[in-house]
Amino acid sequence: MTRHVDVLIIGAGLSGIGMACHLTRENTGRSYLILERRTAIGGTWDLFKYPGIRSDSDMYTFGYGFRPWIGTKVLADGPHIRQYVEDTAAEYGVTDHIRFGRKMTTASWNSEAGVWTVEALDEGTGQTETYTANFLVGCTGYYDYDKGYRPEFPGEEKFAGQIVHPQHWPEDLDYAGKRVVVIGSGATAITLIPAMSDKAAHVTMLQRSPTYIAALPANDPVAVGLKFAKVPAAIAYKAGRARNIALQRASYQLSRTNPAASRKLMLAMVRAQIGSGIDMRHFTPSYNPWDQRLCVVPNGDLFKVLRSGKASIATDHIDTFTETGIRLKSGEELPADIIVSATGLQVQMLGGATLEVDGESLRTRDLVAYKGALLSNVPNLMVILGYTNASWTLKADLAAEYFCRLLNHMKAQGYTEVVAIPEEGDRSEASLMGGALTSGYIQRGDGVMPRQGTRGPWLVINNYFRDRTMLRKGAIEDGVLRFRRGARKAVGVPAESRSA
Repeated sequence: MTRHVDVLIIGAGLSGIGMACHLTRENTGRSYLILERRTAIGGTWDLFKYPGIRSDSDMYTFGYGFRPWIGTKVLADGPHIRQYVEDTAAEYGVTDHIRFGRKMTTASWNSEAGVWTVEALDEGTGQTETYTANFLVGCTGYYDYDKGYRPEFPGEEKFAGQIVHPQHWPEDLDYAGKRVVVIGSGATAITLIPAMSDKAAHVTMLQRSPTYIAALPANDPVAVGLKFAKVPAAIAYKAGRARNIALQRASYQLSRTNPAASRKLMLAMVRAQIGSGIDMRHFTPSYNPWDQRLCVVPNGDLFKVLRSGKASIATDHIDTFTETGIRLKSGEELPADIIVSATGLQVQMLGGATLEVDGESLRTRDLVAYKGALLSNVPNLMVILGYTNASWTLKADLAAEYFCRLLNHMKAQGYTEVVAIPEEGDRSEASLMGGALTSGYIQRGDGVMPRQGTRGPWLVINNYFRDRTMLRKGAIEDGVLRFRRGARKAVGVPAESRSA
């Protein structure tokens, strides 16, 4: 079975559905298909089923810029986010363009033919299907859906209870009346603690080192006020989105320019939440704010269950698992019936598919990201990666808009091929995400993540306002991109005439 479209999108999650909607909204006139490995829309929000799953970004900025999120919750739960993505797909007629149960295994570009050939495994039948497209867009995110990151713990074979990873949460897991230890201190662990505390006998969060945590109101007071005043949803969403983008940026900028002040402010806010009965050392990281992603808790739910005694926190290293729990390096023993390894994710690009150009297999680590969206020396390929220091969707929306601008420009000029060509010295050793955060998953993913550059459009600075100007208004033909009409030679500004 062979199918040909103008644009082949890989992934029907937040990014893939957004990209498809933009293709329609920006009047590109391009045909498209989406290949989605899962059997439903939603990506991350269809995969994760653990208790309490929610966004860790506010919904004004995590929602699409073109379709208001209706609601007042600051952080939305997973099922509602998945429904929002599904409803968006239905509204823009995207659903009929999705082929579910297809896993891309190989993507090959042929310069002579000017097309991508994608082989996809139909996981329902075991058969391989072939698709061709003029443009390929990777919307698979950056982690491995098959397996999360779980280190081997010493003595884990002795443990008589159950070990669970949040990425593969058992539907029938009964933790009522059980003693639960959650290993980790990131967004997943901080979500699980209060969510499991209502049924579990006790929940302990075991962390090697603390994370910066901020409490936010569960419902946005401004959104509540605007709804009460019957302000039209689209206007309220636009205003709230602009406000939250500015607040996100200001918070991040303060952390970068005055980390001492930012640290003092954040720790003071935590101290006010936990009271005098809990040791602040559990909430005092060794790094500066935004060296790793900030965790947020609605209505301080984590702090409430810690104060109530339903949950506790331990900051230590694991010595060994025992038959009845975990023994720490300090000698303390944490009794457990269930251990949750909220230890993070495994990074991969393009869903783990093989990438080839004219028969040569490429490593994504060897490529440089242009404007955080195109990959160097690979024609007609875009990869959507959202922000790590703000809402994912802010960058995904901008990148999709830029891609549509690029498509419309190419159609107007009669171009059939575009490729970003770096000069010597444009490539740095920092990964596309490594310049912003030092989180464990980013360090582990260094072997597969594309590089970022040293200057101009190759340099990733994770600034929404700068990116908005560059991606919406910057010149398409900037001397870095090379274009081709059919079998003609590349056109564009010669590399040697570009300014540094």
